[in-house]
Amino acid sequence: MGEDRGMDKAADRVRRRAAVEGSGRVLSGALRPGMRQKLERLAAAAAEGEADHYGDGVVRELELRVAELLGMPDAAFFPTGTMAQQVALRSWAGRTGNPVVALHPLAHPEVHERGALQSVSGLRTVHPTTSPRTPTAEEVRDFEEPFGTLMLELPLRDAGFVLPTWDELTAVVEAARERDAVVHLDGARLWECTPHFGRSLPEIAGLADSVYVSFYKSLEGLSGAVLASSADLIGEAKAWRHRYGGMLFEQFPAVLAAQAGLDTELPRLPSYVAHAGPVARALREGLAEAGLAGVRIHPEQPHTHQFQLWLPYPAEALDEASVRQAEQTKVSLFGRGRFLEPGLPGLSMTEVTVGASALEWTEDDVRAAAVDFARCLTESTGSTESATG
Repeated sequence: MGEDRGMDKAADRVRRRAAVEGSGRVLSGALRPGMRQKLERLAAAAAEGEADHYGDGVVRELELRVAELLGMPDAAFFPTGTMAQQVALRSWAGRTGNPVVALHPLAHPEVHERGALQSVSGLRTVHPTTSPRTPTAEEVRDFEEPFGTLMLELPLRDAGFVLPTWDELTAVVEAARERDAVVHLDGARLWECTPHFGRSLPEIAGLADSVYVSFYKSLEGLSGAVLASSADLIGEAKAWRHRYGGMLFEQFPAVLAAQAGLDTELPRLPSYVAHAGPVARALREGLAEAGLAGVRIHPEQPHTHQFQLWLPYPAEALDEASVRQAEQTKVSLFGRGRFLEPGLPGLSMTEVTVGASALEWTEDDVRAAAVDFARCLTESTGSTESATG
């Protein structure tokens, strides 16, 4: 039985990929650039002497570039963001003498890292709030037990890529300072936060004692992350990076891809963020016009170029409709993206990312594709009546 399910999933992945590859237009979840072309460019760069050894050369160039972009004194490259944050938080615990980290229960270390903060780094986590948003200054100030570090994920991805206002952010940082806690930013997606805050990257990063940024998410890199902070914290972080197995012999493929992302994708992110609002509005209007009940966009006005779409239908039916639309019309709303049922059965959610491919879509294009998606949903279920309706 388990083997059959595995074969079904593999066949489904092949079918979905073929449908997306065959689509002339993809709104969200487009396939990333071809790996062969990337490898060819990286091989050419290596032939020109752009390789590295144990973190020198192009690795150090990237570290210094990101430190400057964030307005921080120094930075260290890590193979993964999980490792970068492990190192940052355990380093702060040693300096503050307090192994307790205050963070959101939906933050990445709590949801996606298998308890690594506790099991690997010996840290303990507490939650100033369980509401699906950044904690308030009052919640941080009035929290009932001491903590050494406050970690803020900007944006809070699993709550819907949500951000506080600038005033709320500065207030919560000040509340942590009043408690003699240091502040660390999980900025995996910090790059796209500047339009919402109306502030530059150095202004945002400057609120914190340390910040981590990712290269393979919004910047379309291969992998890798950077931790930026004071020179002495980064010196310690590099020692821990070695202990954690992050001192790789050669890292230039990931580093050069990161540099390319900073060159090409970073300047485009504000245009993606600006287009997310019209896309979200057109999706909601088109699905409602087609008769789909209970359509919800969260946040209603996206804070970045990513947001959640909720529909009261089974995820399996929605995924089938997504693939059918791509196969039949060569137009795909959700590309590789899948629907999940994170809570109640029959209440499904998918994440929508407005990137380069979405800029080619007008609001009318999105509405029309949303209406057609509803048609495909009717074909796969026999009705557009919701599972909960």
